[in-house]
Amino acid sequence: MKPDIHPTYEPVVFQDRSTGNRFLTRSTATSDQRVEWSDGNSYPLIVVDVTSYSHPFWTGNQRVLDSQGRVEKFRRRYGDRKRGGE
Repeated sequence: MKPDIHPTYEPVVFQDRSTGNRFLTRSTATSDQRVEWSDGNSYPLIVVDVTSYSHPFWTGNQRVLDSQGRVEKFRRRYGDRKRGGE
């Protein structure tokens, strides 16, 4: 590896925005926010939208999409229009 061209690879804490769960890992990502960890050290804190704590694949919770009423909503908005040549 060439010296002085790679970002530093240091311990950081990632926090799930929706659940608040945190985990310590190593990353090249940086942040100005810092958090005190249970070992007494302070680490950069990176808040992310989705982690394994909140992702439906890992939690087993499926998000229900509201598919009922979409056709009716479309028909209310646009009516039962016929195609141009018909």
